[in-house]
Amino acid sequence: MLKLSVIVPFYNVRPHVPDALRSLRANARDDFEFILVDDCSTDGTAELLAAAERDLPGAVLVRHEHNGGLATARNTGIDRARGQYLTFLDGDDWLAPGHYARLVAVIEELGCDFVRTDHVQCTARARTVHRVPHGRRNVPLRPRDAILPAHRSTSVDYAYAWAGIYHRRLVERGLLHFTDGLRTAEDRPWIWRLHREADSFAVTGLLGVFYRRGLSSSLTQIGDDRQLDFIRAFDQVVEETARDPEAAALLPKAVRTYCAIIAHHLGNLDRFEPPVARRLRTMSAAALHRLPQDVLDGALDAMDAGRATRLRRLRRRPVSAVEGAA
Repeated sequence: MLKLSVIVPFYNVRPHVPDALRSLRANARDDFEFILVDDCSTDGTAELLAAAERDLPGAVLVRHEHNGGLATARNTGIDRARGQYLTFLDGDDWLAPGHYARLVAVIEELGCDFVRTDHVQCTARARTVHRVPHGRRNVPLRPRDAILPAHRSTSVDYAYAWAGIYHRRLVERGLLHFTDGLRTAEDRPWIWRLHREADSFAVTGLLGVFYRRGLSSSLTQIGDDRQLDFIRAFDQVVEETARDPEAAALLPKAVRTYCAIIAHHLGNLDRFEPPVARRLRTMSAAALHRLPQDVLDGALDAMDAGRATRLRRLRRRPVSAVEGAA
């Protein structure tokens, strides 16, 4: 068995592909494979990946017949992976040389299901270190113990799939796949499921992933209807958490996070296309009605006045059966 499978989806990121591929080459090892998933790029990305399949040691190129989005592309890579460990990289990001060898050494030393790492965020020329919001490091822990408290940023709020490494047994247990077709917030149900159901994890300060932020091509910068998938993603988080044996303790965190994301989008309506902004308000109102109302009351009481007022106003909006379908 190969030691590590690296899953790298690409979709119309041609200007950044050379950086990603160079960094993969600087991480190549005989027992590593790089699964390059072309999600129907139309900008020349596909041609660069075809060359990489020939020239990059360990490269495996997979092409989608139809664009499926990031979650589906990652699932394609997971299904093709042969490594004992798996990790992810986005096609517009890059790595420090030798990062993956160090990451494998950490998870093998700790012997846990998955390890989460810090990363470097790159916005234009600015570089900022972002750390996993968990204090204990380099020691195996129980993942569900890192979900709470509800009022603070915790490990489930640090949802970047590429900031870590994952043992193959998570695939075999059905915990590593993403929700097919989610076009944004695909990491949220995924990270919550890992923390609820995996047996062990650890956090390490290893830096090696460089994350490009603020790209005009990034979905986070585009105000079309793909952004609305965050509602489907958080509905899934709440629904699955509600079935957990410790739901009473965990649901306030899930609901509070959902509310914070809704409030964030409502506060940035001007970046959405007008029809999408209207759908966002309608779908968000329906989402608030679907939440357990006693838990929602507690979440709103704990929020700052500005966001709580915005959400309470939206909550009072009547929602028809048609509008309520997310």
